[in-house]
Order: sequence, then structure tokens, then C-alpha cells
Amino acid sequence: MANNQQALLRQWHMLQEVPREPLSIEAGELRERLRKLEFPVTKRTVERDLAALAGVFPLVCDDSEKPFKWSWMRGAQRFDLPGLTVPEALTMTLVEQHLQHHLPPSTAEALRPYFESAARTLSTDDDPAPSKAWLRKVRSVPPHQPLIPPRMDHDCQRTVYLALMEDRQLTLHYRKRDAIEPTVYEVVHPQAIVQRGGIVYLVCMFGHYEDVRTIPLHRIVAAEARYEDARRKDGFDLDAYIASGQFGVIAGEPLRLRAVFTRAAGEHLYETPLSTDQELTAYGDGHLRLAATVPHTRSLVWWLLGFGDGVVVEEPAALRQEMADMATRMAQAYA
Repeated sequence: MANNQQALLRQWHMLQEVPREPLSIEAGELRERLRKLEFPVTKRTVERDLAALAGVFPLVCDDSEKPFKWSWMRGAQRFDLPGLTVPEALTMTLVEQHLQHHLPPSTAEALRPYFESAARTLSTDDDPAPSKAWLRKVRSVPPHQPLIPPRMDHDCQRTVYLALMEDRQLTLHYRKRDAIEPTVYEVVHPQAIVQRGGIVYLVCMFGHYEDVRTIPLHRIVAAEARYEDARRKDGFDLDAYIASGQFGVIAGEPLRLRAVFTRAAGEHLYETPLSTDQELTAYGDGHLRLAATVPHTRSLVWWLLGFGDGVVVEEPAALRQEMADMATRMAQAYA
């Protein structure tokens, strides 16, 4: 009886270790993973188990060359024991709603079995359980105008992600905006992946250069992982890099913004401050005066323009003049 229990546990862990297509695993590697889980078995035992499990579960074997490679069939139901509880299914469904406009296509595909499992758990519409009723009462609405994410080559994305995970160099064929032919970057050192809205960016260094750059993944038309180790930027801190305003498109050094908002336009700043050193002062005429140190980015300009005549920039003088010139051009365009 004990041997049967051990075999059942071993096979359960085997099924969890087998990846979904197009990824795969060899019997030898699976044997090593089982050994680390304290299931010491031979490679032949692993091969017999896989052959037997393939008769019950949607496993596929690539036997075009040795060693054979095993995968879960693409689109197969996710194998999880135990199944999702109602609260877990509710959480997964809310995650799907919240991220549906932000997930890269390949990430959404990887999570699809979990979302479908959650949908099956919550499929009874007339179930009076409070948690299921809650699902019909909660929605996630994006704060800005939603845009359709750009098309991305899934194979390129997978190659870039694996190279980043394994700290390997990349060769990239990158099509710049409006360019007919792609530019080839022979040596690229990946540092990080950042998603902003519906666009995924690769943070990297090129060749022997030390400056860190960002490129959108959807413009990569071909990617090849190299065998050489990627260089890491000394002292590179991804959070500090983001906080510096790089993804808002840097336009200059940080600035001390001083502006006057109408109460309707600026009242939200009491609850969602613009910076940690923000000062917000209310005046009896219904206006709010803001002072805050912020990165000087194009996103800051776009954010201010979004308030229309609900804000007037006072300082710095250069930003005030830029806003005034833009307002003049807008007035002329609408005249």
C-alpha cells in the first residue's frame, strides 16, 4: 500500500513538473527534479510513468530525436490538486478582469487554463453563495483611455524572456518606427522587463556601451539567444530607474512644480499625492496651490494638459512657457 501511495505522489509531482507546449522536458531532467523532491527513481521508471500517464492525461511526446521531450498539450486543462475553491476562483476571475488590457498575449495564454478553471467553478449563475454574487457586483475600469496593445511576436518574446532569466546575451533584429528594414543589434545585454500600459519594454545595454536603454518588445522581429553570459550594469536598481522617470520619457532634470488648480481639477491630490514632498494649499476662491518635486517627463506635460483650463503652471518658467505655447497652438488649430 505504501509503495502505491509513493508512486501516486511521484506521478502527481511529475505531472506538475511537465511544462505546457511549446516548452518541454526530457526524462533525464524530470528524474533529477524528482530526486530533489525526494523521489529517487531511475530514468527508465520516469519513462514508463510518462508513457502510462499519457494514456490518461493530454501529454504529448516529441520523439523526432533523442532524448524524447514531453509536454502538456497546448490548451489542455490545467492539472491542479485540489481544485480551486470558490474564494480562489473569485480571486482569479477578478485578476483576469483587472489585467485583461495589460497582460502580454503570451502571459495571458499561460494563465488561460487558470482563468477557465475559475470560470468553471463559478459557472452556476443561480448559486446564491455571497462570493459568487460578489463577482457580478465588481468591475475594474482603467483610469485612462484604453488602447489596444500592439501585436507582438510570441517566439521573440519567449526568447527574450528566457535570455533574461538565464542572463544570456541576445542578438536582436529591431524595426524602428517608420523604418522599412530592421536594424540588427549583434550583442544585447538584457537587464529587465517593464510593462507600461499595454506596451512591454526590454531594459538593456548594447554591445560594449554602459548606458541603459529601453526598447519596446513589439518592434523586435527576430531574436536569438547567444551562449555568452550577459553583462549586468553595476549598481543598477530597476525601481530607481523607473522612479527617475525613464518610462515617462525624460525631458530634463527633476523640477519643482508650482501650479494653481481649480478645486474640481486638483482635489484628488489630497488622496493621491503627486510626490512625497507635495504641498497643497487651499484658497477661499476655490483654487488649490500645488508645490511638488517631480521628474521632468513628457508624461508630466501630458498629465497637466489633461486638466485643460483647470490648471495654470507658475513654475518653472520654462515649463510655464511650454504650456503657454502649446495652448496658443491649440487655440489656433481650433480657430
